[in-house]
Amino acid sequence: MTIAAKPTVQIDNDRVRVTEWRFAPGAETGFHTHGMDYVVVPLGDGRLKLVDGKGVESFADLKHGVSYSRATGVHHNVINANAYEFAFVEIELKV
Repeated sequence: MTIAAKPTVQIDNDRVRVTEWRFAPGAETGFHTHGMDYVVVPLGDGRLKLVDGKGVESFADLKHGVSYSRATGVHHNVINANAYEFAFVEIELKV
């Protein structure tokens, strides 16, 4: 059984959408395609497993507060590869 990551939208206006994502161990977002450029701000240190649309797996080691950005069109599933809850804030840019 798949465990779903839990999104909480904090801000959603005409310029940005800010969502906190919380992942129990093994939880995942499910496959999705990003329709906007976005920035991710990790809320702790941890490892995420990324699976692209072709099934290719990779890992991202994230550090608390060390942000990164991606362009529109990223297609993937994001899975918590830690034995503990992991969270990040995602900021999607609408303009």
